[in-house]
Amino acid sequence: MDTNRIDILKNILIDLHQGASQESVQERFNQHFKGVSALEISLMEHELMSDEHSGVTFEDVMELCDVHANLFKNAVEGVEVDDTEHPGHPVYVFKQENLALRGALMRIRRILDNYANPENAGFQKDIIKGLKHQMRLLGEFRCHYKRKEELMFPIMEAYGHDSPPRVMWGVDDEIRELFKQVQDLVDQLPSVDIAKVNEAFEAFAEEFEQMIFKEESILLMILLEIFTQDDWLKIARESEAVGYAIVKPEEEWIPHRESFETAKAETEAVPTSETELQGQSLSLEEGQQVIDTPEGQFTITFTPKKKTAIDRTTPQPFTHGYLSLEQANLIFDHLPLEITFVNKDDIFQYYNNHVPAKDMIFKRLPSQIGRNVELCHPPKVLDKVKKVFEVLRTGQKDKVEMWFPSERLGKFVYVTYAAVRDDAGEFQGVLEYVQDIKPFRELDSEIHRDV
Repeated sequence: MDTNRIDILKNILIDLHQGASQESVQERFNQHFKGVSALEISLMEHELMSDEHSGVTFEDVMELCDVHANLFKNAVEGVEVDDTEHPGHPVYVFKQENLALRGALMRIRRILDNYANPENAGFQKDIIKGLKHQMRLLGEFRCHYKRKEELMFPIMEAYGHDSPPRVMWGVDDEIRELFKQVQDLVDQLPSVDIAKVNEAFEAFAEEFEQMIFKEESILLMILLEIFTQDDWLKIARESEAVGYAIVKPEEEWIPHRESFETAKAETEAVPTSETELQGQSLSLEEGQQVIDTPEGQFTITFTPKKKTAIDRTTPQPFTHGYLSLEQANLIFDHLPLEITFVNKDDIFQYYNNHVPAKDMIFKRLPSQIGRNVELCHPPKVLDKVKKVFEVLRTGQKDKVEMWFPSERLGKFVYVTYAAVRDDAGEFQGVLEYVQDIKPFRELDSEIHRDV
């Protein structure tokens, strides 16, 4: 990676943030770059936000995200990777979703035009029904964003590319809010002015279409350069739990893999019989090996390193009583709570398997394990998450509780964050447990027995 090119890009963007015109910056960019790799953009944004002397903050980069995208438009070099045109590959599915979402945008525009046409005044009821249907389809973009944020971003961050996810997630949240505003207005039809609906929809559509460009011309180009085949397979396997937008994979992607097991077995074969030892009378015991040298063969003796398998079935002592690892795992998974444990180093370490991911109140995925807890939350709630962990870590509180109704889930959600401390009182992490307390709130008698 040419650091000089990255420095030039960085300086151009600093000038842009400090008030230089888009035209002058674009001219300088075109002078220096016939093409720019998505990786260079990622590294540049990372250095820009990490440089205390640049005066450019995360919020600044997010605010000018569209300006950056326009600057790089038509200059980002493409990346060719095998299988990305396979109907089940995550990249192919991602692009097909964007096509379907663009189609929903176009249909909504036509419906809004028809609604505004005086000739269709007698069909407003049917038009509104069609509009709401298309809005529901378009609203599935939230699954598209969720897969990006929960499956792609963690792998990016593991490779050290944490700036693009932070910026993009923040813009995603703004787009979600714009869509909600449109949805609220559509729900008020016909009592609200259609011009107001149109204005809100176009404000959303402009940002939404910009994000499609950023995803396909910048984000995917970064991923195609740094992700391995195993990374894409991991995303493909976990995508169903998060959900898709309008379209689904047409078939499973199973890439061709070379098998080395047979060759490995052949090359690692070790002579063990007297015949294989060229007739030499030699009885080998465990911890002995015959070595061939130009001077002949000789035997070496060593102490074998024994691997101790984890015993999952033998009871182990707990504070009160005994449980095997298998029993403890089953108990955690049968608790009527969603449990998450973040250790003292702020690393997401565990969650239980109480219900399938699609039915969770707060969705958890295997890809989040080992990730810093700050990177598991959208930017808009990050300050609250930090505050919760700070008051628990410092002992200001032992628990932080919150609750709220969720119309989307039809639940009343109760969340508890509890500090976990050892016998000496040392902070060891945070236990989060989440439950639906709606059934408790609906109890209508003091006593009830099933049997």
